[in-house]
Amino acid sequence: MSNGSKSDALKTPTSTKPVFHFAAGLFSGLTSSILLQPADLLKTRVQQSGQSSSLIPTIRAILASPNPIRNLWRGTLPSALRTGFGSALYFSTLNTLRQSVAIVKVRTAGETGGSSAASSRTSALPKLSHSANLVTGAIARVSAGFVMMPVTVLKVRYESDYYSYRSLWGAGKDIVRTEGVRGLFSGFGATAIRDAPYAGLYVVFYEQAKRSLAALLRPAVPVLSQDKGGKDTTTTAQSQPSAAYIHFLSGALAAGLATTITNPFDVIKTRVQLMPTKYRNMWCAAKLVLRGEGVRGLFGGLSLRIGRKAISSALAWTIYEDLILRAEASRWAQGEKSLLS
Repeated sequence: MSNGSKSDALKTPTSTKPVFHFAAGLFSGLTSSILLQPADLLKTRVQQSGQSSSLIPTIRAILASPNPIRNLWRGTLPSALRTGFGSALYFSTLNTLRQSVAIVKVRTAGETGGSSAASSRTSALPKLSHSANLVTGAIARVSAGFVMMPVTVLKVRYESDYYSYRSLWGAGKDIVRTEGVRGLFSGFGATAIRDAPYAGLYVVFYEQAKRSLAALLRPAVPVLSQDKGGKDTTTTAQSQPSAAYIHFLSGALAAGLATTITNPFDVIKTRVQLMPTKYRNMWCAAKLVLRGEGVRGLFGGLSLRIGRKAISSALAWTIYEDLILRAEASRWAQGEKSLLS
């Protein structure tokens, strides 16, 4: 490699191939969705009832059914498809957007983004401003949400006990027959209004939490060294906390904050998708919920959603970042080896 090409490599942010981000997002999404499907199902049931106190009766009813385990994981297939491929699309799109912004930032401001070794990085994402994190996160989530919207509608109706669909194919045919193709996109307006601020705020909170926790959880450890006279001296230095530990805590904190802010849109989205004839659109749904249940109705299922989102986001982002960091470390090591050969 020539000196010019080496210099160029140090001036642009390092990045793995988009297929790696797609695969890492797919694996992380599938893992979190399958493990946490019962919490998602319970959240849907509580929101459909319009009563925040219906959690315990809902759990009792499911446990008293002939197949409680199977019923708790009802809707796992559409949920796994939605979350798995949705996460794959989201992470790959987010990476592309963030890398593009980072490259523009480097070229216009003359900053260096890839001078550190990949093995020393603790994040798979480039450092951007809060506004850039907000915009890229929102665009990536809404784009992925639109593509996966038909699966989302099927997932919600599978989890609800309003319908008794026996297969995804049968559910899809019934929706198209009774509501047209438009029925497969029921609640997209409310979903987009929920997902755009949620995803944008999540990335902002996540990146800020990583920086704050890395500084807060960096303990001082004794280091043995020798002075110029050869005498042993003990000094203190701050050790770097585990990247996975930081990612998990940051993901949980960011999800909790973003979920609380956007929960009213999630309630409205669920009502529109479950009962489109009653809740014709998001504005109608908001009026009906406020009129019949008050402001409290807009926060139905909040505790369940926070618990599920905190754990699922923490798992998904920890797995995703770990897989990408490993891929980047492997590529960096191969690049160093080729330079030395």
